[in-house]
Amino acid sequence: MSVRVRFAPSPTGNVHIGNIRAAIFNWLFARHEGGKFLLRIEDTDRERSTDEAINTLLDCMEWLGLDYDEEPIYQSRLTERHLAVAEELLAKGAAYHDNKGGDKPCVVFRMPTEGRVEYHDLVKGKMGKKAEDTTDFVIVRSDGTPVFHLANVVDDIDMGITHIIRGDDHVENTFRHIELFKALGATPPQYAHLPMIVNNQGKPYSKRDGAAFVGEFKEQGFLAQALFNYLTLLGWAPGDDREVMSRDEMVAVFTLDRCKSSAARFDMKKLTWMNGEYIRNTPRDEYAAIFSERLREAGLLSDDFPQQTLEGIIDQMQVRTRLYNEIPGNCSYFFTDNYQFDEKAVNKRLRGEGVAELLLEIAKRFEALPVFDLESTNATLVELGERRGTGLGAMVHPVRVAVSGMAEGPGLFELLVLLGRETVCRRLTRVAGEIGAI
Repeated sequence: MSVRVRFAPSPTGNVHIGNIRAAIFNWLFARHEGGKFLLRIEDTDRERSTDEAINTLLDCMEWLGLDYDEEPIYQSRLTERHLAVAEELLAKGAAYHDNKGGDKPCVVFRMPTEGRVEYHDLVKGKMGKKAEDTTDFVIVRSDGTPVFHLANVVDDIDMGITHIIRGDDHVENTFRHIELFKALGATPPQYAHLPMIVNNQGKPYSKRDGAAFVGEFKEQGFLAQALFNYLTLLGWAPGDDREVMSRDEMVAVFTLDRCKSSAARFDMKKLTWMNGEYIRNTPRDEYAAIFSERLREAGLLSDDFPQQTLEGIIDQMQVRTRLYNEIPGNCSYFFTDNYQFDEKAVNKRLRGEGVAELLLEIAKRFEALPVFDLESTNATLVELGERRGTGLGAMVHPVRVAVSGMAEGPGLFELLVLLGRETVCRRLTRVAGEIGAI
C-alpha cells in the first residue's frame, strides 16, 4: 500500500514550530517512502480560521518548501459527510443521544467497557489502557456541529491516510480514534507520536520562551532551510554525527524508527549557529546582494564607496554573519564614524589607566609606517607589546574597541587594513580624547 500522510492544521493566524515540525516529519516520511503528503485544513472554527489565517499557514509552508500533493481539503466543507457518519454510528448502536442537561441532545460515541484498548506506536512502542479507564465522548455537539474526533477520523478514512504522524499531546485522542475506526469498519492507520518541544526547564516551548511561530523566525532573519534543518533534528537523528544536512540528504535517511520518544529541547543558540553555517555556504553573489541591500536601506552604503574595500568587507562578514538581521549592526563601523560602542567592551578595554596614552602612541606609530598592511600593523603592535612587557593582547583589544566599538569581529589586522590608515588613526586619536565620555 502506498504511503499517504497528512498535515492537518487548524489555522489561527500563527503557525507554531511544534505544528510545522509535525508537517516537516510527515513531508520527509512521504518523500522518503515515495508516497503522498496531503494537506487538510481543519477550518471549522470560523471565527479564528479566517482567510488571512489560512493564507498565513500556506505562506509558511511555501517558505519552508513543504509542497503538498493533490488538492487541499477544507474540513468546513465536509460537515454533511461527518453528520451522515454520526447517523450511521447511531444506527449501529456505536453511539447514542445524550441531553447532557441541555435542551437538544448531543451524540456520544460508546467506548468499550471490557478488555484493553491498544495500538503500536511507531515512536513510543506498545501503547494500551484498560477499557474501563476510557470514557464515552461527544462526537456531535448539541448545536449539530461535529466534534474534532469524528471529523478527524472520517476525513482520514476518506483520504486513505496510512500513517498519522503528530505530536504526543494527541496520544489520548488516539485511543478514542482507533475505536472510531473500528466502529466504522476501517483499518486504523499506523500512528507515530512525536516528542514535545520543551524549553530549558523541560516545560512546553511557548511564546514566553522567545520566538515560537514560524513567521517570527522569518522576520528575525533565519533562513528557511536552516529552520527546516534544525526542526528536523528536534526529536530525530540521522544515526551519525551529521547536523547540517541538505534536504535530499534528510529525505534519503528519514525513517520513523530514528525518532526519539523523549522530549526535544529547543536551543536557540544552536539554531542561530546552524543559520550561520547556511549563510556561510550561501553563494557569495547572493550574500553580497543581501549585504549591500541592507546597508543601503540603512543609509550606510553610497554608490562611491570603494568596490575593492566592499569586497574585502564582504569576505570578512559572510563567515561571521549568523542572521541577516545582524546586518548592518555588526559592521556599521566600516561605513561610518558614528558607530555604537558596546558598554561592556568600553569598560573592560578602554577605561583602564594609561589606555588613552596607548591609543595615541599606536596612532603615531601607524602614521609613521611606510606601508600600512597586515604585516606592518601586526609587527607594530607586537613590538610595542614586547617593549611594554604586556604582550600583544593588551594592544589588540583596546585598538579593536576604539576603532569598531565592538569586542568581537573580523581579525583585527584585516579590519585595520579595510578601514585604512587615515580612518584608523583618526579614530584612535578621537577615542583617546573621549574615553571618559563614551
